[in-house]
Amino acid sequence: MRQTNLTGESAEYVCAREELRQAEIELMRHRERVADLRRRLPLGPVVDDYVFEEGPADLQAGDAPVTTVRLSELFTRLGRDLVIYHFMYGKQQTQPCPICTMWIDGFNGIAHHVAQNVELAIVAAADLPALRAHARSRQWTNLRLLSAGSSTFKYDLGSEDAEGIQDSTVSVFTRDDNGSVRHFYSVHPRMSDDIDQRGIDLLSPVWHILDLTRQGRDDWFAALSY
Repeated sequence: MRQTNLTGESAEYVCAREELRQAEIELMRHRERVADLRRRLPLGPVVDDYVFEEGPADLQAGDAPVTTVRLSELFTRLGRDLVIYHFMYGKQQTQPCPICTMWIDGFNGIAHHVAQNVELAIVAAADLPALRAHARSRQWTNLRLLSAGSSTFKYDLGSEDAEGIQDSTVSVFTRDDNGSVRHFYSVHPRMSDDIDQRGIDLLSPVWHILDLTRQGRDDWFAALSY
């Protein structure tokens, strides 16, 4: 299959591009096999009905009272799963993680699409006013933002250690026929001892756009401002 209508492509280029196309097709098929394996996971354990803090977008330090919401209440109707992104912000993570912020920038842009099928929320250990202030600075207007700083949610799901050091994680929850909330799937950036930062790359298009170029990702790292 010809990829372009450009003239002047060398035979070497055409051959290499075809080899790449076949590899891209196999990668697509492998991603679909992985997604199928994920969908076939049995339901995990019933989890605590954790309590999160939630408040208005204009929440300031000292404002009271904030509202609370339980994990089970994040499901808006039957048949929908819940995806939670664990934001590295709060406790020992005194500044918002730049990489997490980049991911959440993207989530904010697509949240209205995701909402057609599943629930989506962002959970941080940061105090709610600090979380809301950062959200205002990033113009996150389409996301449900929750603080779990006073619960064991992040610790139990592996995105916080006993010292309060934060990690980014994605967790998926579902409800069984009895209405109980069950853990379905979690994934962390660190996939193994030799894979430290690639576990949730598929959640951001930034890496994939960079991977299209000759330079690739190189040693680029996101920042809160440029």
